[in-house]
Amino acid sequence: MEPAAEALLERYRRDRRKLLEFLLSSGLIKELRTPSGSTNSLSGVDLDSLSADYVLQCLQSGGVIDVAEASKKYTEESAYPVMIDSRRGSSFYLVADPDLAGSPPTRTPPPKSFRQTPDVSRASCRSSASHTDATTSGNECSSTFKIAEPDAPVSPSRVLDIPQLGLPSLRTGLSDDDLREAAYELLLASMFLSGIETHPVDDRKREKSSKFLSGLKNKRDKMQTQSQSFSRHATVMDIARTQMQISETMDACVRRNLRQLSVRMARREMDLPHIVLGLLNGIFKSDFTHEKSYRQWKNRQANILEELLCTSKDPTIKSHIAKIKDTEEWDIVMSPSERVAVLASLRQVALRLSSSAVQFGVQGETFYWTAGYHLNIRIYQKLLLGLFDVLEEGQLIEEVDELLPFIKSTWSTLGITQRIHNALYCWTLFQQFVSTGNALLLENVVVELQKVISAEGENELELQYINSLACSRRHNGSKMKLNLVLDVVFSISICCDSKLKDYHLNFSQQPSSFRFMVNLLSMVGVPTCKDSGELKLIKLSASNDYAARKLKSYVKGSTEAACRRVASKIYVESKSEKRHPLALLADGLKSIAEKESKVFSPVLSQWCPEALMISVSSLHQLFGEQLKPFLVGVSSISENIRSVLAAANQLDYYLTQLYKSASKANTSIRFSIQDLEHYQIAEVSKPFIIDWVISQHDHILEWTGRAFDLEDWEPLSLQKRQAASIVEVFRIIEEAVDQFFGFNLPLDITHLQALLSIIFHSLDSYLQKLLSQLVPKNHLYPPIPPLTRYAESVMPVIKKKLSECTLVDDNLGCNLNGLTTPKLCVRLNTLQYIQKQTGVLEDGIRKSWAAVSPSKSNDEEEPLEENGSNEALDALFSTTLKIICDTATDGIKKICEFSGARVIFWDLRERFLFGLYHGDVGSSRLESFLPQIDNVLDEICRLIDDKLRDSVVLSVCRASLEGYVWVLLNGGPSRAFSDSDVVMMEEDFNILKEFFIASGDGLPRSVVEREAKYAEQIVNLFSLQTEDVIQMLMNASEHISLRSDVHYKQPNHNHTSLDAQTLVRVLCHKKDREASKFLKRQYELPMSSDYDEASSSAQEPATKSPLITDILKRSASLRSASMRWGEKASLGWGDKGSSSFRSLKQRFHDATSEISYMRR
Repeated sequence: MEPAAEALLERYRRDRRKLLEFLLSSGLIKELRTPSGSTNSLSGVDLDSLSADYVLQCLQSGGVIDVAEASKKYTEESAYPVMIDSRRGSSFYLVADPDLAGSPPTRTPPPKSFRQTPDVSRASCRSSASHTDATTSGNECSSTFKIAEPDAPVSPSRVLDIPQLGLPSLRTGLSDDDLREAAYELLLASMFLSGIETHPVDDRKREKSSKFLSGLKNKRDKMQTQSQSFSRHATVMDIARTQMQISETMDACVRRNLRQLSVRMARREMDLPHIVLGLLNGIFKSDFTHEKSYRQWKNRQANILEELLCTSKDPTIKSHIAKIKDTEEWDIVMSPSERVAVLASLRQVALRLSSSAVQFGVQGETFYWTAGYHLNIRIYQKLLLGLFDVLEEGQLIEEVDELLPFIKSTWSTLGITQRIHNALYCWTLFQQFVSTGNALLLENVVVELQKVISAEGENELELQYINSLACSRRHNGSKMKLNLVLDVVFSISICCDSKLKDYHLNFSQQPSSFRFMVNLLSMVGVPTCKDSGELKLIKLSASNDYAARKLKSYVKGSTEAACRRVASKIYVESKSEKRHPLALLADGLKSIAEKESKVFSPVLSQWCPEALMISVSSLHQLFGEQLKPFLVGVSSISENIRSVLAAANQLDYYLTQLYKSASKANTSIRFSIQDLEHYQIAEVSKPFIIDWVISQHDHILEWTGRAFDLEDWEPLSLQKRQAASIVEVFRIIEEAVDQFFGFNLPLDITHLQALLSIIFHSLDSYLQKLLSQLVPKNHLYPPIPPLTRYAESVMPVIKKKLSECTLVDDNLGCNLNGLTTPKLCVRLNTLQYIQKQTGVLEDGIRKSWAAVSPSKSNDEEEPLEENGSNEALDALFSTTLKIICDTATDGIKKICEFSGARVIFWDLRERFLFGLYHGDVGSSRLESFLPQIDNVLDEICRLIDDKLRDSVVLSVCRASLEGYVWVLLNGGPSRAFSDSDVVMMEEDFNILKEFFIASGDGLPRSVVEREAKYAEQIVNLFSLQTEDVIQMLMNASEHISLRSDVHYKQPNHNHTSLDAQTLVRVLCHKKDREASKFLKRQYELPMSSDYDEASSSAQEPATKSPLITDILKRSASLRSASMRWGEKASLGWGDKGSSSFRSLKQRFHDATSEISYMRR
């Protein structure tokens, strides 16, 4: 509390007393009743203990005031906040500022009642398998713990009592308040006799530095300490007064008398009897405002004298002390001189006893060190408790280092040595830890205890003195005598032992304290009682059998106790959460195992390496005993039962992994899977999983077909360019996969195979539906015009009309209408999405499978089977998801090829195929058609996925080159190219290539050059002389294939330009007289002028020319001849066959010679 606030509070109290004194003396009261009768005097009335509300009510009702009732009302009102009634409702004021009061106590409140129940570890219980959602049998089972029924009483957790030292009891029954006030009086006397002046200055604002007094101020906000030691001593003692809860009035009275006493008393004479006698001689009844307070103070002094002086055989001591206790005789009957005589007599006894010979020769030793140690130790404990903040439980005050020297000034009076101080300070810290759970205190206990242990045996005289301070200790029915220091050590050991028996309960909220507690136990040892009844402490050691058994009992006992607590709550939680009790039990036991592995076992493993294995085995066995009858009785699987199986499987797997990891860390214990008998969950769950997978098959296929049928092949968005249907399909599949692995049940390769089969059939059906919508590529190409030779008609003739194009099949036409370029792009994006998501799906399934793989539960033979398991898994994915990816890849290739052909041979047929070089090359150059192709490419790049863009553009490039070749070779009667046209054709060809290269922003030049290789050869053929082309045709005829199909097919970059068909078509489209005469003479081809150029291209393919017919016939005869003469030359030509081939070659030679002669 701030000095200003304290002064204000004191002012309020003074004003309250004046107000009550005014009311009681104003004549408004008729009668003032006291326990001794009616009175008109206020001298014996404690105004501070009267209820003001009661007084006001009495004045209003009749003026009769009962002092006892007023005091009772005041006591009752002080237990509640101050209330003020108003029209807007009642309000109350807090006694303390809530922001400055700090956090509430962290320890749990003690239970209302506690009834020790017999050990339930051997009790039989009814299995939870009788839950309403499970069909089970065998409800009665024997278990280590039981799942509490809703009506079964649950015993509250036992709160550990704060232990006490085994000091001899006080004969006079001094209370804790008496000891506390006596300790403060001794502290003041020691300081006065030590020459430390602590007289307070009234006009100085005293600094309150403890958290209680300063309102938890930060150290940085404090005022600088005053330089004068006088002021600082006064401040520290004022803090001590507040900590020990001494009123200012009493403090002033005691200080005054002790200051006077210190002037008369020598240092050697300072002991408790002399201090008490000095106070009795200087403090009178008039110094107290209340008679009761005086009586309590006087009796306390008399009791202290009785505790210290009654060891003397002087018979007058008891009678003198009885006179002091008798208030009427001491204060009324006896005169002041008689009282002085009694006190002088007692002083003589005290001097005689203090002058007695000491027993051990310890420096400063007095008679009262040993005669009154039972009182001295208790008083010193109260002084040490003053170091703890009265408001902040378990917190040392900030001035502890300043107050400790003052407390140590009492050592010579109380018989305290450094080792005894360390032991008692350690014990006080430990008591505060047990009371508050502050882990920082436990850390300080370890430090202080180390000082006690390290000082053992340093001073033989001190050791003899400590041994004389006898304490009695009872443990497990055995009683023995110990010295004070050993009693502290044994008390700490017994308390640690009690806490560690259920460390899951005592340290679950503060796991950091567990390590300090185990370290503390390792320092003091484990308590044990020998057969002879002797109590002994055994140091923690993995090599000591008893210590090892004790630690194992901690682990097993704490684990079982934690299980019982979980089991006691699950029926209530089952009703609220609507889950099966066994599922909740499995979750609870898993949380116990997690805390054991992360918090407790790492600490215990230093002395008990198998701690985690013991806990895991206990948990596994306890749950198995509950689960076994449940599994036997399951006849059908509901949602609740499935949750039990999943929770049990997760618990089994988690405990197994913990057990394996613990056994691997502990090389002295070899792991065996037989140590943990796995729950028989797989046998129950396997048929259920198979049935579920089968039921999902038709469902997923139905949804896949429905999603595909509703697809309009429009992109989802600019960022998501795939079809909406495939997203829906994968969503359905992923839901099935999540549900499959979400069962958390044991799985084998059969289950995975069934799941992948569903996925394969779903995606495969989608892919087949998508690919079935494609039209064969050959339907996109226009019919090939008839072969003609270039010739201009010199006279009017009736020109032949090319037959009109017939319409394609209705189904094909409908499919072609739906295969527009934008929709083809969406299909390509969809196939790309299938490839990507299939990979993601495979990775997810592999990861999930690794988490639930049966091999994870196997024993040490697992590495031998791992390779085989991985190979089987890879083979399973290869026969399912890899096929899907391959099918999608083939589909992308087909659609890319179809897209390019669709753009050039269908969408741009009229403009590009039928318009380029039509009639005249110069008037219909390629440049006029490139913007149309460019528009198509822009649309493709806007719709297609970036990873597929180059593939689609390449297909358009390839189709454009193919279309360009089609114009040159299959242009029909309307196209004939002269030597001057070839130059423009070469320019157009280079423009077409550069168009797709796009100055490095398009396709790579090497790719375009490779694709244009065949087209370049065709253009180069038109630049050759006619006789060279005819010569090439003659040479090519020698290598004609023996196949019967000689119809023209669309070329690609693997074809050669030197085949006979290509050369004939080049000659047909050359605007050259020699070529025309050659074609007329040899093949009787009609003139191009005989056809109407305005007509569209003929639907029917061109009639076979005489050359092709002749080649076909002679090829057949050549094959027959080769077969007939096979016996003569199995790999050669027959004579007749050779003659026939030579005659064909001779006809080409004669035609060439004739053309040369005509040219000359």
